[in-house]
Amino acid sequence: MTDTKATPGARPANAADEPYRVLVVDDSAIIRGLLARALEADPDIKVVDTVANGLLAVAAVQRHKPDVVVLDIEMPVMDGITALPKIIAAVPGIKVIMASTLTLRNADISMRALELGAADYIPKPSSSGEISGGFDFKRELVAKVKALGAARRDVALKAPRKPVSGAAVSSAPSIYRNAPVTLRTNTPAAPAVVAIGSSTGGPQALFQMLPGLAADMRQPILITQHMPATFTMILAEHLRKLTQRPCAEAVDGEALADGKIYIAPGNFHMMVEVEGGKKVIRLTQAPPENFCRPSVDPMLRSLAAVFGRNVLTIILTGMGQDGRKGSETVVAAGGTVLAQDESTSVVWGMPGAVATTGLCTAVLPLDEIAAYARRIAGKQAA
Repeated sequence: MTDTKATPGARPANAADEPYRVLVVDDSAIIRGLLARALEADPDIKVVDTVANGLLAVAAVQRHKPDVVVLDIEMPVMDGITALPKIIAAVPGIKVIMASTLTLRNADISMRALELGAADYIPKPSSSGEISGGFDFKRELVAKVKALGAARRDVALKAPRKPVSGAAVSSAPSIYRNAPVTLRTNTPAAPAVVAIGSSTGGPQALFQMLPGLAADMRQPILITQHMPATFTMILAEHLRKLTQRPCAEAVDGEALADGKIYIAPGNFHMMVEVEGGKKVIRLTQAPPENFCRPSVDPMLRSLAAVFGRNVLTIILTGMGQDGRKGSETVVAAGGTVLAQDESTSVVWGMPGAVATTGLCTAVLPLDEIAAYARRIAGKQAA
């Protein structure tokens, strides 16, 4: 589940003096109505139209210029995956959330949609009753629409931040727009393990960054991405193909191995413990943290306890602040934290939470993170 708790310092959703404009696309009239009512229950959201297929959606975005589109996958006339590039081309910068039921096929299609430019996805309940009564689903939908709507409106105003040690930087609009970014002046230790945390926009960021990161680094890489179970399995398969390295959902009790990438399974926290002299994966269904399971914080706490200063943490794009408390533990143990910068993040929530609290050694554009991490691994980081 994605962290949908309001973040301290977050900008008001209607900062532009106008509710976020949303188009709902689903072939079921009942589902369209339920989604529209769930969204418009929030005063900062206005549903500008609801349509039944992708062809109508393309015409509707040209007419209404919405901030966000909630797009079903399986529809007659034109399905969601076919409509997606047409919608993106019609309104540059528009944010599209793919809505799909939890099947292997739809999870795979959703992953393809993220590669094609969708901003996020949301697992759609399988029945109208689940939507009308599903508080968690409605809360997650509303939170994603508002976060992506804010990101959409901020795009034209954002200026890349250039953090320097101990100094405030430009305050372009973001959920941390009034907080200065400061950097630590530590010399990073060579990592024995790499931990990555991400949420909204995370799959796309991983698709871009991980091949470069995994190319030369033989350390085990642990990834907690906020996703349900079916989706994490598909994500692991996509990353395995991209990196050409062993990559799979983590299995409880397996020994940590160099050269392997571990994905926290949906609905399980992933941690590492020492047992019989070996470092092993532990999966747990302990209560969600930051409304999330899997959550980044438990992973980071466990790695700091096992590896001490030899932990390299990378916090990528995502809503909320999951990973901040865990990063505090990593830093207290002498480890290193990197964060994706605001200009390249879909939502600068999770990385902003660590970047603006003095925890990071570097705050970097996405395309620079892998090279920087490899330098740390080679003990060449400045």
